[in-house]
Amino acid sequence: MNFTPSKTPLVVKKMFPNYVWDLPNSQKEIYLTFDDGPTTEITNWTLDVLKQFDAKATFFCVGDNIDKHPQVFQNIIDHGHVFGNHTHNHIKGWKSSTQTYLNNIEDASKLMPTKLFRPPYGQITPKQGKNLIKLGYHIIMWNVLSLDWDSTVSKESCLSNVINNTQSGSIIVFHDSEKASKNMKYALPKVLEHFSSKGYVFKSIMI
Repeated sequence: MNFTPSKTPLVVKKMFPNYVWDLPNSQKEIYLTFDDGPTTEITNWTLDVLKQFDAKATFFCVGDNIDKHPQVFQNIIDHGHVFGNHTHNHIKGWKSSTQTYLNNIEDASKLMPTKLFRPPYGQITPKQGKNLIKLGYHIIMWNVLSLDWDSTVSKESCLSNVINNTQSGSIIVFHDSEKASKNMKYALPKVLEHFSSKGYVFKSIMI
């Protein structure tokens, strides 16, 4: 499973009902998520911007990056955000055996005890997903992609991807990585400002 449209099609969500695609609510709550960190410059910048808007988020961290940047990971926790597992080495589910995939997630879990999981690239086989759910994991997908990592997407398009597709309960994907930094640094403050001005609040995923 791998999605590149900025809005996840309804048919895809119906095909995989055991995964979490959004968290519908009537409280004007939005769920920002950040994949691929922690990284020294980008993650810390993200934390500072979120603090300016009193926004909470969920960071899907790569275990190997936690090994490299333990203090930045601690900063995520100290700022009151939630973390999720994004494997230890950012591996592709479609190119990994089920046991290899599960072992890589387990390696990451030693550094971040959590039952929230997001598959890198959105790639996870039905068997991998079934096994993770049996182990008690919540597989957190998304319904809005900023496409911040894509070098063919302009920073303005990155912003409009989020603004035009987000509603109450949306789970939005950004990346606190160097590759995505140009688009993300442009779009994130504007997303926070836009929705905050309309009475929305940004919350971490707590399930």
